[in-house]
Amino acid sequence: MTTRSIHPLVKLALEIGPIAVFFLAYRWAAVPDGLSMTERQLEQILFATKVFVPTILAALAASWWLTRKLPRMAVITAIVVTIFGGLTLILRDDTFVKMKPTILYGLFAAILGFGLLRGQSYLRYLLDEMIPMQAEGWLKFTRRFVLFYIGLAVLNEIVWRGWGTDVWVNFRTFALPAANFLFIMAQVPLFTRYAEPGKAER
Repeated sequence: MTTRSIHPLVKLALEIGPIAVFFLAYRWAAVPDGLSMTERQLEQILFATKVFVPTILAALAASWWLTRKLPRMAVITAIVVTIFGGLTLILRDDTFVKMKPTILYGLFAAILGFGLLRGQSYLRYLLDEMIPMQAEGWLKFTRRFVLFYIGLAVLNEIVWRGWGTDVWVNFRTFALPAANFLFIMAQVPLFTRYAEPGKAER
């Protein structure tokens, strides 16, 4: 099946749109009066999760419809979101949705780390079409990616356990995407140094 390209702004909207929807749903959730702060935050998280899970699945479906291709990382993310979001709603326990980034980052780091132990960069299989690079560059990029994701997993645990739900929602919505963006931008010299000119020109 032939894949299609989409406008970068559409791609960006599909990637960050569900996160923005989660944030807005949390902020605008209708909560009954008379609840304690903890009860209010739980009701907001439950409402936001109800909106977030179908939104991320809809974004995945839209990506498939537009490109006829599903990015592997997006599929894994959607699966983890659905599982942990479902547990959050069924058990009425926001621990699961708060731990989702920790599990996701830890899972990616473990998979990529396993590849490195075998002398391979699994990131290359995911992103080679977007970032044409020599094998040595992919190994260096993957090592950095593993350390970065381990750091994000630890940081997520510190924030949600130490500062509460309101702070964590802001952290999840703004800090994590910004950290990922800045990390990728910081790798541009690596991409340039190990670029494969022949591929880049295609």
